[in-house]
Amino acid sequence: MKKTATKSMKNTEINALIRLLDDRDSEIFDQIKTKLLTLGKEVIPILENAWSKSLDSLMQKRIEEIIHNIQFEDLQHQVRVWSETGCVDLIKGCLLVARYQYPDLNEAAVLKQIDQLKKDAWLEMNPNLTALEQIKVLNHIFFDIHGFSGNTQNYHAPQNSFINIALETKKANPLMLSILYMEIARSAEVPVYGVNLPEHFILCYKDEQSMMGLVPDKELHGILFYINPFSKGDIFNKREVDEFLKQLNLKQQKSFYEPCTNREMMQRVIRNLMNSYHKLGFMDKVTELEALMNATY
Repeated sequence: MKKTATKSMKNTEINALIRLLDDRDSEIFDQIKTKLLTLGKEVIPILENAWSKSLDSLMQKRIEEIIHNIQFEDLQHQVRVWSETGCVDLIKGCLLVARYQYPDLNEAAVLKQIDQLKKDAWLEMNPNLTALEQIKVLNHIFFDIHGFSGNTQNYHAPQNSFINIALETKKANPLMLSILYMEIARSAEVPVYGVNLPEHFILCYKDEQSMMGLVPDKELHGILFYINPFSKGDIFNKREVDEFLKQLNLKQQKSFYEPCTNREMMQRVIRNLMNSYHKLGFMDKVTELEALMNATY
């Protein structure tokens, strides 16, 4: 519908509207803004062209606001579609979140970087390796060869939650490191899953045979051990999770020990960002991210 609306309104008419954005009357601006927003993404190149030719700071600021509003509305729609279609592709979800801060993100370049990691893991993996040996291989590739590590100096920085920045700097928070590690592991057919632990995020290695009901369920339904990507892939067991929860004065819950869903991971990425921006005082971003969170339900 928006595409049709843009075509039906000639560029000359759109430019005429844009030229009125320098009007100091806020009511006139609101009317023009509403009209331009209805045109959707197709009007962005025209707005950008007008911005580059303008010397009026107010007009430039208003154009930036309209472009951001159009992009954010489109982003909410795409997140909603991702959610309603089953949250199948977690990396796609992370790319959508990254586009909140980087609307012109080159997704193909990000996917190419991830594919290289997957290729390296696939080449080194051997079906005869034990579970611990598989993780040792993944740790070597992810942390030693590619140099990923936890961002301990700027733990709460927003960039730790953006997948493109994590791949560029090789640093991130526990959740983003876990998402990348898990994606690489799963591509190499290593059964690693995310675990939504409070105040942290970890991974678990789950016996696929147990998941398929081929062997009797154990206490944790086939979970052999846990992995901490924020600590160079350290391996630990349930007792250490128990102790961690005890330190936080939290009661044990099934969800703190077993795999979580892609939706839950996506929501936690957004929640981490909200916390980061809240600490920095960017309450407008917190409000927008809350709207993005609502699109995931």
